[in-house]
Amino acid sequence: MARGNNRRTAARQPGETARRLRRAVALLLPTVVTLAAIAGAGWATWEYGVRGDLLRIREIRYLGLSQVPASALAELSPVRPGDHLLFSDTEAMARALKRNPWVATVEIERRLPPALEVVVTERQAAALVDLGGLYLVDATGQVYKRAAPGDGLDLPIVTGLEREAFETRRDDGGEEHRLRSALGLLGRWRERGLDRRAAVSEVHLDPVLGTTVYAGDDGMEIRLGQGDLPRKLERLDVLLARLETDGVQGEVIHLDNRRHPDWVAVRVKGRTGVVVDGRGPRGP
Repeated sequence: MARGNNRRTAARQPGETARRLRRAVALLLPTVVTLAAIAGAGWATWEYGVRGDLLRIREIRYLGLSQVPASALAELSPVRPGDHLLFSDTEAMARALKRNPWVATVEIERRLPPALEVVVTERQAAALVDLGGLYLVDATGQVYKRAAPGDGLDLPIVTGLEREAFETRRDDGGEEHRLRSALGLLGRWRERGLDRRAAVSEVHLDPVLGTTVYAGDDGMEIRLGQGDLPRKLERLDVLLARLETDGVQGEVIHLDNRRHPDWVAVRVKGRTGVVVDGRGPRGP
């Protein structure tokens, strides 16, 4: 009996093995196909996306430029057309572009078709400052470039600063503070519309006498002294309007009387004597 059962088991074994094999193949086949597809896709990605030209940078676009030619930035950039879009070091590129003194900030975006879009914010010169030579300074007081004829800028000049003290901050940044004060004066001058009556050509800073402004086509001298700038500019605005109405031009205007801050003394061009307005007398 035992030998008969063994024969039947042996007879069924080859068919059972085939069924198990087919079941295993059916279970593994999708996985194998998927892995093969992934491998194929990876190979294609490497060949065409990495080694090939599919994601090579075709163009670098520079936006926001007015002072700097795109060619000057292209020379500074370590990233060039033909480099890989995904592997290019845009942070290193931004640092390199900031070596140009006109460049304040840089933002770089990757685009498709493969390109880099570089948005540049340029510095805006607010004035020239005399530091043993003329330099451009922005509204924040950042001195960023020696002035050159090709800059094509018509700007007021800030004078009276000491270069060594400015560079070494020997006086705890006092020279920088004075420069920012002069820039603030220019901003207030424009806000009040005084530049329409007398555009500023120079702001001279003196540690003792304070601030003197030279304005207008003939270089009218306006002595502001120290402190109380908003009220002084308000009185100056009224005075210039009055002089314009009278058809005369001021040669020297004093708003720096420390004992009588409300007094305004004017020397009219082409006339002798001084007119004092305020609580004091009126001269000829």
